Amino acid sequence: MSAKNKAENTGDKLKGKTKEALGKLTGNERLEAEGKADQAKGDLKQAGEHAKDAFKH
Repeated sequence: MSAKNKAENTGDKLKGKTKEALGKLTGNERLEAEGKADQAKGDLKQAGEHAKDAFKH
């Protein structure tokens, strides 16, 4: 997994956690849901990168 991809995936997860927390804090369910979706997107990308790495070796 390249460092760039790993950083992007971590960035998606961090952005999602921030959105989710802000949504909870303000009572904005839409923002909270977007945050959870961003986290899931980061996790999915991360899993794809791990799968690619597994096939390379």
